[in-house]
Amino acid sequence: MEQKYYQYILFCDFDGTITAEETFVGMCQKFAPDIFHEIGKKMWERQLTIREGVRTVIESLPSSLYPDMLAYIDDIEMRPGFPEFLCYCNNHSIPVVIISGGLYDCVVRKLGDLINNVEAIYAARVDASGDYLKLYSDYEYEGELVAKAVIMDNYRAQCRIAVGDGPTDIEMAKHADIVFARSMLKQFLPEGKKYYEWDNFFDVIETLSVIIDKK
Repeated sequence: MEQKYYQYILFCDFDGTITAEETFVGMCQKFAPDIFHEIGKKMWERQLTIREGVRTVIESLPSSLYPDMLAYIDDIEMRPGFPEFLCYCNNHSIPVVIISGGLYDCVVRKLGDLINNVEAIYAARVDASGDYLKLYSDYEYEGELVAKAVIMDNYRAQCRIAVGDGPTDIEMAKHADIVFARSMLKQFLPEGKKYYEWDNFFDVIETLSVIIDKK
């Protein structure tokens, strides 16, 4: 079957982007504080890749904790404007693909009915059937557990838009034509890479409206 071609397609991070704070980091700090502190330091010092570090932390946890881990997401607020942003994208025929470096079940749980307005979700999956959690991903590549640029290549589009906030969004931003960056992502973008600053999704809507109207 021939791959669909889009005029615009938007790729959006989840933790710290759709959510108002880094939910995956917060969850690890709550349920595996000691090992997360140790592994997090090694990842920061680049002794471990993100792929290795995240797997080590998650697979250290007993499966009995998983329901509480998922419930952790319930009290985390979404960044303002996200439902309106999805509505805007749907009205302008812009598919929204969510790519998270966190856990798939957390993304689905937080989105609730909003999932009906999303084209696809990519994130690491958890098998909680054994004594300890097992983590797996269909898009592991080099040091990444969920390789965002590889996923982007599944889609053909005239214009690829990326919305993110942190270091795990760097490759996504590099492969996008239009980039919305906030927080640490701004610091890690390649020199000369143009981006639009944003704080909430109303900002993204406003800027996209100008860009799309110009075209």
